[in-house]
Amino acid sequence: MKLTVRSLKNDRKEWEDKGFILPRYDIEELVRNTEEAPEWIHLGAGNIFRGYIACLADDLIGQGEMKSGIIAADCFNTEPVGLVFRPFDRLCLLVGLRANGGRYLRVIGSVGKACAAVGEGMEELKKAARSDSLKMISFTITEKGYAAADMNGDTLAPLARDISEGPDSELSTALGKVSSLLLERFRSGAKPIALVSMDNCSRNGDKLREGVLFTVRGWCDNGFTDGSFYEYVSDGKKVSFPWTMIDKITPRPDPAIAAELAAMGIPGMQPSVTSRGTYTAPFVNAEMPQYLVIEDDFPNGRPPLEKAGVYLTDRQTVDRAEKMKVMTCLNPLHTALALFGCLLGYRKISDEMNDPDLKALVYRLGHREGLPVAADPGIIQPEAFLNEVLTERLPNPGLPDTPQRIASDTSRKISVRFGETVRAYATKGSAGELTAVPLVIAAWLRYLTGTDDNGSPMELSPDPMLGELQKHITPGMFGGRPLTDAEKSDILTLLGNEELFGADLVSAGLGGRIVGYFTEMLSRKGAVRDTLRRAVRNR
Repeated sequence: MKLTVRSLKNDRKEWEDKGFILPRYDIEELVRNTEEAPEWIHLGAGNIFRGYIACLADDLIGQGEMKSGIIAADCFNTEPVGLVFRPFDRLCLLVGLRANGGRYLRVIGSVGKACAAVGEGMEELKKAARSDSLKMISFTITEKGYAAADMNGDTLAPLARDISEGPDSELSTALGKVSSLLLERFRSGAKPIALVSMDNCSRNGDKLREGVLFTVRGWCDNGFTDGSFYEYVSDGKKVSFPWTMIDKITPRPDPAIAAELAAMGIPGMQPSVTSRGTYTAPFVNAEMPQYLVIEDDFPNGRPPLEKAGVYLTDRQTVDRAEKMKVMTCLNPLHTALALFGCLLGYRKISDEMNDPDLKALVYRLGHREGLPVAADPGIIQPEAFLNEVLTERLPNPGLPDTPQRIASDTSRKISVRFGETVRAYATKGSAGELTAVPLVIAAWLRYLTGTDDNGSPMELSPDPMLGELQKHITPGMFGGRPLTDAEKSDILTLLGNEELFGADLVSAGLGGRIVGYFTEMLSRKGAVRDTLRRAVRNR
């Protein structure tokens, strides 16, 4: 039962007897159609792409709504192509992790071509970019991939190099590569196209547009192109950048799942770690709930994505769906469990939902503090979404997701996940009603000391601001001594940083409460647990 097109043909009954859903279309014909008339390129062919986006295309191909497959490209790394695409005929094995412990098993065949956006692979992408048939280029390159949105630090240096060396150089950023593809399309007749970010960040279409325009403007200023190319990319009727909201938890591949598949007679499933430190495997393990909301703005047409369960709507509705998820109903709960989970020694998010104190925390954070100010997109009911998060998604024992992974880059996330809620309560003059939000922020400060609730050293997850934050929050604060007046003043200054927290927490009236919780958590071993319990049980 090797994961190949030949095995799906010759051993089809054996695959189906083991519970696998298989493609019911001619994969070899799909590959030919993809070469002759490509419709869809995707940059960033990782787990969320293979476990969700490629699955949507698989549905549409099976319904006869798409004739060609997706051209899947890794922006930089040739290793995934050699590890999980070519040896397995571009097939992907999806293992859906049901909350009841069951498995959803499916082979996805919608990738018609796979390449890396370097060397010959980049030339293949340029050829596809010139095709009249191409409708969209989509992206899952993570928020860090939109380097020009920051305009500071090391994130900009590679893009500056791409701009100074021009579109015909060996480009080193995703923004440079997609701008080069746009230049090919412009030179072949200024054909329309949609550039669709499917990354998990707010107003992702704007981030992508800003980065591309920044790159194109640089090439124009340096004489590599003329102003007409910039005008083409700026024209929304020619090149669109729709907003999207995507939601599906796809953790790194679990070796235990690989062992299950091996026991079923499927070889070669063991996960690998690439030289860039990413985890990949021929399978993707993911939760079952999934949401994709897209602004319906495709100047060259699009596949009928709504027939695969995608919400096609307007920009305002996408924005509300994103705010509902990121600011109230999912991401704040994830961050709360991540920070307390690290401090309390947990290694799985799902195990935390069996802890009465942590369960009480996220229920309060979601229902009592988040839901009253949640954005209502209309197409998804916030209370139903939140209940699914609390009763099915977070407690799912099959998801190998860790608080340590979720705690990464908290400084980039905390303003979005809590700032708007604080501002909403402050505007009503009722910020004093908040307990869970200030408690979680205090837990982040306690986490930054690098000491867990037992007083043991704790490795902190990567964060670009870690060094700067630990100028204010030091390991020496733990140990029972009271904070000095100077330390309290310094922390209050930090809490007033609106850029970091999304709101001035001191002006909102939360500074004293946060410092109080933080001081309690520092006082002795076990104080994090005691502070958590008193806060969520007494208010």
